[in-house]
Amino acid sequence: MVLSRGWSLFLVGVGVWTWVIWPRFAVAIWQDPRSWGSGTVADGAATSFLWVHALLIAASLAIGTTAGVLGVRAWLAARRTS
Repeated sequence: MVLSRGWSLFLVGVGVWTWVIWPRFAVAIWQDPRSWGSGTVADGAATSFLWVHALLIAASLAIGTTAGVLGVRAWLAARRTS
């Protein structure tokens, strides 16, 4: 299956968007007092709030990276066939 160039660019855009948005969200979660047992940033044990969001961020980055890689591969495949 070869995707069109439009869909290839869309997938690359999803990958780029993921890497633009989620790292900033990770910083915000890290700095949120709810992430730490003592209520002070980076002090005390990590709470479930931090762990759930860390899992969400990791999964989103993995999915976004996969979409971006597939987009690049589809773009290259579309170039070869045309």
